[in-house]
Amino acid sequence: MRILLLGKNGQVGWELQRALAPLGELVALDRHGERGLCGDLADLDALAATVREIAPDAIVNAAAYTAVDKAESEPELALRINGEAPGVLAREAARLGAWLVHYSTDYVFDGSGESPWREDAPTGPLSVYGRSKLAGELAIAASGARALVFRTSWVYAARGGNFAKTMLRLARERDQLRVIADQIGAPTGAELIADVTAHALRQAMGSADASPLGGVYHLAAAGETSWFDYARFVLLQAEQAGEVLKVGHGQIEAIPTSAYPTPAQRPLNSRLDTTKLQETFGLHLPNWQDGVARMLTETTKD
Repeated sequence: MRILLLGKNGQVGWELQRALAPLGELVALDRHGERGLCGDLADLDALAATVREIAPDAIVNAAAYTAVDKAESEPELALRINGEAPGVLAREAARLGAWLVHYSTDYVFDGSGESPWREDAPTGPLSVYGRSKLAGELAIAASGARALVFRTSWVYAARGGNFAKTMLRLARERDQLRVIADQIGAPTGAELIADVTAHALRQAMGSADASPLGGVYHLAAAGETSWFDYARFVLLQAEQAGEVLKVGHGQIEAIPTSAYPTPAQRPLNSRLDTTKLQETFGLHLPNWQDGVARMLTETTKD
């Protein structure tokens, strides 16, 4: 089996290089490409040509335009990368008879209410980023390709920057820390996303009748929290590890979203119902605290 991975150096892409490697020959590209191959989702013609040249059995697209606020001033680029490029990949996958794996987001919803979003819930993105990701989902659905689309939320990884690391740095440097308390979701590790992807893809490709396995799935760690309580958890872990902070976990100030305006509107309710994913693929998703604690241990062990 040959797998084409796009976005190999992103948070999820980096973990996918590890998780997908046992499944078959892996051709992993970033947006700079290599050996004449194109991994740049903004170059639609070259992207299609690359898929045709590699002729993979599966395409895993971990590349995306993720600058949520910047997208408000670059809507055309965001739509090309997040909306049009997935359509190109899906049409090429359909032509080859290959599977496509793509990642979407809770930002396709309007963030209303307090119930976890099901896959069949009405969409209503609040931002350019959300609309571009929804456009990608719709393009994949229209292509007729066999596809797994995983909507996820609040993604973090040990590699690179993330919310937890930022909170730790600010708690060491500042005398005051204010964090939003009315946005609710589940921090979800790139490692978990990659492992679930490999499991689901292997099952889909190995099934004699895989058609029922295709579709949209919600993929997030179990449980829920606010950014405020997420920050409290991170600082408490640091304190229990013996770190001295200028702002302790009990000294963070909770603020509403309205007190921290941004160019792009964020959904307040980012809860995702993962029942479909767990039942279809026989999975158990761990609590968000487990992954965050492990990541903190990995990033502070030295």
